[in-house]
Amino acid sequence: MPDPSLLESFPTPTDSPFVIEHVAEEFSSVCPVTGHPDFGSITIRFEPRPNGAGGTCVELKSLKLYLQSFRNEGIYYEAVTNRIRDDLDALMNPNWLLVRSDWRGRGGIRSTIRATSGTVPDIWQG
Repeated sequence: MPDPSLLESFPTPTDSPFVIEHVAEEFSSVCPVTGHPDFGSITIRFEPRPNGAGGTCVELKSLKLYLQSFRNEGIYYEAVTNRIRDDLDALMNPNWLLVRSDWRGRGGIRSTIRATSGTVPDIWQG
């Protein structure tokens, strides 16, 4: 199972509001039905809580290792997206969080899954 203990955080560097976007372009997991690899990209957008409110940001090397822990996991697209959202939300407790997964086509169908926490402003919904 993917390992959230790989995730590390650091204190938000400011009390001013800002938005962070991380994009992992080479994400992979395994289809639990066929056993074939699934390939996609994961976009993570969030507004950290202010430093004074105990806000944190995810450390990138730990995020990379965490995302790689899905590589051999038999898991549906929807479960991947929700799991990443839940693990990052638990780690950082941001003001809001959006995790978007965009999956390469299979059988002529491409999928995009979005999972949110908090109230994501419309401008960041994309």
